[in-house]
Amino acid sequence: MNNATGRTSHQDRVWSVAEHLDDVLSTIAPLEPIELQLLDAQGCVLVDDLTVPVALPPFDNSSMDGYAVRVADVADASGTAPVTLTVIGDVAAGSGELPELGPGQAARIMTGAPVPPGAEAVVPVEWTDGGSGEGPADTMRAHSAAPQDAAGEVRVHRPVTAGAHIRARGSDVTEGEPALTAGTVLGPSQIGLLAALGYGTVRVRPRPRVVVMSTGSELVQPGEPLGPGQIHDSNSFQLTAAARAAGALAYRVGAVADDADTLRATLEDQLIRADILVTSGGVSVGAYDVVKETLTALSEETAPDGSPVSGRVEFRKLAMQPGKPQGFGLIGPDRIPLLALPGNPVSSYVSFELFVRPAIRALMGLPDAQRPTVPARCTDAIASSPQGKRQFLRGSYDAAAGTVTPVGGPGSHLIKAMAHANALIVVPEDTTEVPADADVDVLPLG
Repeated sequence: MNNATGRTSHQDRVWSVAEHLDDVLSTIAPLEPIELQLLDAQGCVLVDDLTVPVALPPFDNSSMDGYAVRVADVADASGTAPVTLTVIGDVAAGSGELPELGPGQAARIMTGAPVPPGAEAVVPVEWTDGGSGEGPADTMRAHSAAPQDAAGEVRVHRPVTAGAHIRARGSDVTEGEPALTAGTVLGPSQIGLLAALGYGTVRVRPRPRVVVMSTGSELVQPGEPLGPGQIHDSNSFQLTAAARAAGALAYRVGAVADDADTLRATLEDQLIRADILVTSGGVSVGAYDVVKETLTALSEETAPDGSPVSGRVEFRKLAMQPGKPQGFGLIGPDRIPLLALPGNPVSSYVSFELFVRPAIRALMGLPDAQRPTVPARCTDAIASSPQGKRQFLRGSYDAAAGTVTPVGGPGSHLIKAMAHANALIVVPEDTTEVPADADVDVLPLG
């Protein structure tokens, strides 16, 4: 973090969005890799390139319930002139000892079972009489109810070609080929692949632990009645959900009252389980902005050598709307990143998307920490945007049409509009109005 030598001149500086983000990311290093069981690794980022240790499938197996046959034996089969074969046994999934087919023989086989020696194809049970001696079968009878069907005869009504209904060894992946590359976020399909390949554990970067707290004596837990001058705490819920959506393990702390001692004690208690701390509210210029008061005081505590005892947090003005006041620093003995966001719901959420989410992704070791912007045609005019500030307006983005429509007004308290938006419309610092149908940059939030 860049520290200014003159506090007054530093506080007067206006930072750009890019400068603030660069400063945040310059302090973030990816979390150290750990070895985890597969299910514990869901949502984590793979550290190493992994190769296929064994082909998938590892043996030729049936893709249907039916009969393993030799192609020549059923070449002349038809509905009017079925071919009768001798059934020499069952082959179930997991079978170890397999019967070997000779001329005129078939083995009843189940889906996933290994193809026995001598067999060249599988005839689906629906193309046979299922050993009943009657017309085409719909299904096989359970072995426990009709064990005699594993022997006797079967009538085949249709021919098959070589390899029909057989999943060949290595038809999915072959031994030695790449399985997953480093940097992959492990989702359900990736976990399934690793399990199929026999990986019991995997080396990953753990999901970052994010602790979220709101500040304000006016905040009341949702579900509780409101008193005079009170509002329900929405920020901590919104930001915790956003952290989880970004891939983090997020912990919500109940709203902290506007009391410096209480806030400091709460922060110190949470350091042990945090890779990032996120606060909302109390960062502007009011007399009760307790976050700014507390963290500024903490930053001024120094050891005899002049180094900060508990870390240093700086409060800044950014050339953006909403979200002008921001705080950032490293606190505690382990210098945990703390991002102090403004308290208005839209301001805090926009700030999260621009600064906290990239920090989470950087901790995960992902190369592209920031959401990419895309061009779109703005269907409605934007009447005014403040000169010298980058404005982020809520929008409804239609990727198929390549259009975006503003949702709600610019007010940073309009949380309903945020709930109906799926993107942010980015209006540059030197643009004060946008005519209808003009091209704009859009930050999709999905």
